[in-house]
Amino acid sequence: MNMNVTFIGGGNMATAMIGGLIKNGWAAESIFVVDVEAAARDRLHRAFNVKVAPALDALSATAECIILAVKPQQVRECAQALLRFLGSQLVISIAAGIRLADLSRWLGHHQKIVRVMPNTPALERVGVSALCATAVVTDDERARAEKVMSAVGTTLWIDESRMDAVTAISGSGPAYVFYFIESLERAALELGFEPADAQRLALATFAGAVKLAQASTEDAATLRARVTSRGGTTERALAVMEEAKVREAIVRAARAAAERSRELGDELGRDA
Repeated sequence: MNMNVTFIGGGNMATAMIGGLIKNGWAAESIFVVDVEAAARDRLHRAFNVKVAPALDALSATAECIILAVKPQQVRECAQALLRFLGSQLVISIAAGIRLADLSRWLGHHQKIVRVMPNTPALERVGVSALCATAVVTDDERARAEKVMSAVGTTLWIDESRMDAVTAISGSGPAYVFYFIESLERAALELGFEPADAQRLALATFAGAVKLAQASTEDAATLRARVTSRGGTTERALAVMEEAKVREAIVRAARAAAERSRELGDELGRDA
């Protein structure tokens, strides 16, 4: 039997998760959504027939799992509202940058907390979510958290010390992919294609390459070598990228993102 779940926040990620849960057999009556915006509540109720409310109360807080799906800057305020209702509930936070210790402190040292870093492909239920938990979270509770997040894609358990790195790779990663697609489209335009055809070529090439990599047992470097004939067009294109140090730039970019993630964690967790 699936547990009762309350979402605090009814934005895009919460909507994707709710849709995924229901698609995976979760009963709509076991899902409660708290959102201050009437439009969000109406949208979610009409789309999924879930229970909705403008504020957390004793009824919505009785859920076995409470998911904080608000912006990072709103988590402390939500924690204050949640504090008086807490007992043994599992709290899952999908707010970027909010560390376990800080959230626990805001929740009166509540310890049953799982921190999650999802990414935007979760909106199409093909995301990847990294999870970490406090030491007191049981195996059964970890399994429940994983079941919730698997509704929008794959999951990966990590140590919290790796969360900034995950943010830099999979959290920010979709933007890097879009940047590459954008660049490929621009190249197609400069080579004479119409915008619609340029987009079609770029998207199909990227999607096909990803599927090929997923289906193969070989690593990306080997796959790249297989399509790089000596003296051919691909070799020349890659030579330009190597000369421009594109690979090194991508690594530097990810390191910069990880550093900014650490900075944001410090800023968000700072005592008022």
